[in-house]
Amino acid sequence: MKEINELMNRAKLEGVLGDPETASLFIDNNKVLSSSGVEGLVLNLKERKDGVDVFVRVLPGAVIGKPVHFCFGILHKSKVQKINMNITLEKGAVMNVFSHCIFPRKDPSRHLMQGKIVLKDGSTFRYFEKHIHSEEGTSKVYPHAVVKVGKGARFLSDFELIGGRVGLVDIDYDMRCEADSSSDFISKIGGRGRDVINVRETATLSGENAKAVLRSRIAARDETRAEVVNKIIAKAAGAFGHVDCTEILQGNGKVKAYPEVEVLHPLARVTHEANLGGVDNRQLETLMARGLSKTEAEDLIIKGILS
Repeated sequence: MKEINELMNRAKLEGVLGDPETASLFIDNNKVLSSSGVEGLVLNLKERKDGVDVFVRVLPGAVIGKPVHFCFGILHKSKVQKINMNITLEKGAVMNVFSHCIFPRKDPSRHLMQGKIVLKDGSTFRYFEKHIHSEEGTSKVYPHAVVKVGKGARFLSDFELIGGRVGLVDIDYDMRCEADSSSDFISKIGGRGRDVINVRETATLSGENAKAVLRSRIAARDETRAEVVNKIIAKAAGAFGHVDCTEILQGNGKVKAYPEVEVLHPLARVTHEANLGGVDNRQLETLMARGLSKTEAEDLIIKGILS
């Protein structure tokens, strides 16, 4: 099918469909193009007029050996894609997901992702989300999710949008962490032109010894506007959280960053650091001394921060 081939080519996923050990899901607009599961993973889908409901369940103790590939795209004119994603990892389950979101068209499109992720006790979920957009900045994407991280569970998420123009991105992740769990969320976004970047990451550490790290790496070039809110609430003994924001401005970009910390137990601890501003002058001078122009040196430094 033409749409599957285009999605695979843009995401560089050749060979995924032919591998019986790799689970995958391809959706164009609000139509399921292809889906395949593997042992230990249950995948149920429901197409609706205005979106697709996706239900993923990893059975107790199941370890999904190869990464699961999700590929969501809008390949046709002026469409709204709505994905309701429900993911449950049962006790002791392990799964890695590589999710590619592809919006190559010049005309406006919207991608609405509403996720509910439940990690039962002792499970591990790694979620890598990479966006590939057009150069026109016409896409609007809204990745929103509530994540429940059970006792001793691990949640790691990496959001990347550094290819093509952002357009508008509005990230909102709410992580609720039980005892001895750990969560690590990082967003890496490079804006150009009049892009708009909104990031909200919240981790509530309600269980003893729960840990969370919230990180953001944002480049606001040209007329980009970015607002980043990283919030950690520590409610229990031994809970530990860290907020790490690095936002780089170039041209007339503007960034607002709000590292919020709330400690509600005397034996809990939260730290934060924020670095906002232009490119480091010493790094810039070093690269320019090696023959790079100022623009080339700035781009290389920003690329390193977002990598």
